Amino acid sequence: MMKNMFTKNKEYLNKSKIRCNNHRRRILAISQKVNALHAAGAFSALEIVDTIYYKLMKKNSKKKFIDTFLMSKGHGCMSQYVVLESLGIFPKKYLDTYCTKNGKLGCHPDYGIPGIEASTGSLGHGMGLAVGMAHADVVNNKNTKLFLIISDGELQEGSTWENMMMAANLKLKNLICFIDHNGSQAFGVAKETHPELYPLKEKIIAFGWECFEIDGHNPIEISNAISNRKTKKPLMIIGNTIKGKGISFMENRPLWHYRSPNPEEYKIALKELEKLDNKNEK
Repeated sequence: MMKNMFTKNKEYLNKSKIRCNNHRRRILAISQKVNALHAAGAFSALEIVDTIYYKLMKKNSKKKFIDTFLMSKGHGCMSQYVVLESLGIFPKKYLDTYCTKNGKLGCHPDYGIPGIEASTGSLGHGMGLAVGMAHADVVNNKNTKLFLIISDGELQEGSTWENMMMAANLKLKNLICFIDHNGSQAFGVAKETHPELYPLKEKIIAFGWECFEIDGHNPIEISNAISNRKTKKPLMIIGNTIKGKGISFMENRPLWHYRSPNPEEYKIALKELEKLDNKNEK
C-alpha cells in the first residue's frame, strides 16, 4: 500500500514538474511580445496554482469545476492563465493576444473571462472577496471549497488581517488560502523591509486559522497539507517559494519583479528549463 502510494506520488510529481516547466516556457514566450507580465512572481506561484487545478479542485459529472479559485495576487495572473489554457478552459489565442488592443487578457485577472471568478490585483482585497464568497457557499449549503492565493506582500495590508479574523469568526472551514511566500517584493526583501511581519505562522494561528508551512514548489506537500488538516478552522498554507523559480538568473532577485528577459536571456532561460526536463526524466 505504502509502495503504491509512493509510486503514484512520484509519477504525479514528475508529471507536475514537466507540466510546470512547460507553463514557464509559455510565459517566457509571451514575455518576448509584451513586458507587463510579472514573470518572476508568476513562476513562484506556478506549482501551487497547477496543483490546485490538477489535483485539489473538485469537478461535477460534466467535468466542470465546482470548487472556486481566486488569484488575489493579481500580478501573478500569468500562472493562472497558462494553467487555464493547458486545461482548455480558454483558447490559445487568448494568451497569444495577451495585453494587446484586441486581446481579452490583461495584466490582472478580469471577471467574465472563462475560469476567472473575480477581478483582482488591488492587493489586500482578495481575502475579503474570498471570505464573502466562502460564507455565501456555506449559507447556500454548498459542499464546495474556495481556494485563494495571496502574496506575502498582501500581509502588509490591514484588510487582509481583518478578513482573516472574520473568516475565523464565521468558522469557514471551506476556505483554503495559500500564501505565495517568495519573500521578495518590487523594492526589496520582505524580512528586511517588514521584519515585524515575522514570525508569520504564529500570527496566523493567533488569528484563529489552522496553519501549515511547506515547500511551495512540491505538489505532494501542497496536496498533503490539505489532507493533513486536523480542525474545522479556515486553513492557511504558507508556501515557501522562490521568485523566478527555475531560471537561475531570476531566482530571488527583486530586479525581476517587473522585468522581462531580453532575447539573449530568453535563450539562456529555455536552455535551463531543458536541463530541468532532462533531470526530471531520469
